[in-house]
Amino acid sequence: MLRGLRVSNFALIEELEVSFADGLNVLTGETGAGKSILLGSIQTALGAKTSKDVIRNGAESAYVELVFENCGTAVEEELRRQELSIEDGSVTISRKLTATGKSVSRINGEAVTAAAVKEVASLLLEIHGQQEHHSLLNKEKHLELLDRYGGEKLLLQKEEVMLLWQTYRKLNAELLQAKDEAMNKNRDCSYLEFAASEIAQAAYKPGELEGLEQEFERLSHAKALAEGVSTALMVTADGAGETVDHLLNTAIRSLSKVSAYDTEADGLLGQMEEIATLLSEFNRSAGQYVESLSDSEAEYHRVSERLDLLNRLKSKYGKTMEEVLAYGRECEEKLARYADFDAYLAKLEKEYTDVENKMEKACVTLSELRRQAAAELSKEIETALSELNFLAVRFEIRLERSGYSSNGFDTAEFYIATNPGEEIKPLMKIASGGELSRIMLALKTVFADRDEIPTLIFDEIDTGISGRTAQMVSEKMAMISGSKQLLCVTHLPQIAAMADTHFVIEKSTDGVKTVTELQQLSEENSIEELARMLGGTMITEAVRQNAREMKILAAQRKQERA
Repeated sequence: MLRGLRVSNFALIEELEVSFADGLNVLTGETGAGKSILLGSIQTALGAKTSKDVIRNGAESAYVELVFENCGTAVEEELRRQELSIEDGSVTISRKLTATGKSVSRINGEAVTAAAVKEVASLLLEIHGQQEHHSLLNKEKHLELLDRYGGEKLLLQKEEVMLLWQTYRKLNAELLQAKDEAMNKNRDCSYLEFAASEIAQAAYKPGELEGLEQEFERLSHAKALAEGVSTALMVTADGAGETVDHLLNTAIRSLSKVSAYDTEADGLLGQMEEIATLLSEFNRSAGQYVESLSDSEAEYHRVSERLDLLNRLKSKYGKTMEEVLAYGRECEEKLARYADFDAYLAKLEKEYTDVENKMEKACVTLSELRRQAAAELSKEIETALSELNFLAVRFEIRLERSGYSSNGFDTAEFYIATNPGEEIKPLMKIASGGELSRIMLALKTVFADRDEIPTLIFDEIDTGISGRTAQMVSEKMAMISGSKQLLCVTHLPQIAAMADTHFVIEKSTDGVKTVTELQQLSEENSIEELARMLGGTMITEAVRQNAREMKILAAQRKQERA
């Protein structure tokens, strides 16, 4: 049950905190007082897309918090699945919107995604307004409602159909592809053999391409490298005149003559000899390097041709050599399949036929369960509609066969005749806004004992009805509130009179700012609000007396139904 609502700086709401009771909670107020803002704040907390523009002028953030109690095992299991905490069966859902556009949702104080909030909220509360009424005109909604009514046995059968549908669709796609391949088998085989052979003959080794690219870069600059190193050799050893090698030998001979006279001079001789050794090693290595570059042209052509081959393969079969090799394996696998393609196709056709037969059988069973449910649901809806002032109403749910899908092969459509002598027609062709409201209410009546969702919010679903029909709608709501908590935004005094708890939404201004407030009414104040709804601006004592009588009659009707 929704026990508490707290709203701060949301549109015209500056600060609001309210507690809801069991049974029928009714919210009334003048047009434009902010009833839609209040419901908008609830929807925002439950994860609806909301603009930062809802933040009250001058505030840095808006905040909405919902507190639910006695949430039940289904909610606890969902919270455990999401690894969220729960204490005493209560759940607090909150959302903060900031002026920067950021939004933070929390469940029991832990930050969560909007999707996580919606998963939990779907088990706690449903909101019904004019938009949902119009969803009744969608045939897909009709099948969804029928399946929901059908119960566990039907839903288990539907799950079996969905699993079979996945396999059926997969095999169907494979079979179509295989048949297409069969038509082009000979041509494909020639191509596959050529591609697989070309890739295999390349004999590519992992990492080879990177090594070749490095070697190509080196060989591309072989001439410059040879010239650079040769110049260095000319300076150190092979040049004319006084080379570094010659000068070092001169220095060594000079130091050798005096090294015996002092240990420090002997140390200098040793250092010079080490330098000479290093220079000798450099000259040998540099000479070998220059010599190795003498055959670079032939090696350059070999590396270049190899790179050209690998790059051609990449241009034809993949962006990388790994993709090329994978494509080669795929070609070989297809060739292996083509080697015994007739047997493969026959096996695939048998698997497809077997699954199609299972799919047909499962869909037939599902359709039979739906027809049974449709007959029962139609009777229940007819009864509920007759209690909502539909005279001699006839209601049918018609099933027709279409192609296979995850829902089986059925399409469902609601048919209705609302007046005696009328031909029964599809709901979408005849229902007015007021009639759609009553049909939705009838459905909620039928589903009241089947759904586990404890709280329902009705947003002016009474639009388009009045008089005796309004009275019957109010009694139906009172009946639903016997097993569910109801929050109802209404403009009808008949429904307001049935309230177990009555709230009024008011807008006020001090000339500087405007605020929307919600106030729980006492019995006497509730009568005064009913009088306003009945009499408008002229509230006479007769109007007040009429309001009192409405409250008394409503109490009697609730007592009779108890």
